Amino acid sequence: MQLFVGLGNPGEKYARNRHNIGFLALDRIADAHHGQPWRKKFHGLATEAEIGGQRVLLLKPETYMNDSGRSVADAARFLKIPLTKIAVFHDELDLTPGKVKVKIGGGDAGHNGLRSITAHMGADYRRIRLGIGHPGSKDAVVHHVLNDFAKADAEWLDDLLAAIAKAAPNLARGDDARFLTDVARWQQPAAPASKTKAADTAAAPQPAPDKATPKSDPAPTGFGAALKKWLPGGSKS
Repeated sequence: MQLFVGLGNPGEKYARNRHNIGFLALDRIADAHHGQPWRKKFHGLATEAEIGGQRVLLLKPETYMNDSGRSVADAARFLKIPLTKIAVFHDELDLTPGKVKVKIGGGDAGHNGLRSITAHMGADYRRIRLGIGHPGSKDAVVHHVLNDFAKADAEWLDDLLAAIAKAAPNLARGDDARFLTDVARWQQPAAPASKTKAADTAAAPQPAPDKATPKSDPAPTGFGAALKKWLPGGSKS
């Protein structure tokens, strides 16, 4: 069995914070791979799913970020899951928004959730680093991570979470390189039309608009619509 851990803080107050992107990633993976209903276990919320032919426990610690290691250690020890089979999804200040990197072991770069897991388990687990960007000043970091994603983040965040969920089988199979390649590929925007085609389209006569039928913007649908609904217009002060 493998253990996928998403880091965040429990409760509605923190649900949309940048610091909770690990929770959001696990929710999306569980949905995409038909996870069982979430249940309280190991001081957190847990579910199981078959991902890439592997049995995976998905865990969202409810011990708050600073004590995440207690939940992870309880699950790993009870199920006898070694560090090499643990992948932790977390927010990363040093990566641009939407960027993803995988790292095994090393330091915690000031991340309290990683620090707690390392203190309980050791450092040699996989870290799935999900970029949220740096606010530019060390003094602004706490406000940045504990503030909600802005409304403008909804599109790239939806694309990122969808790509992670789709590529998760590669992660479960231990193919980190393929996981990163697929996440990047599925995040790519559609290729623009060729210059010739664009020129032909511009030169072609266009029908006059029907004044009796005013145009309206299509309503957003799916997960992106849900994100736009609950994301605020900007950062709180």
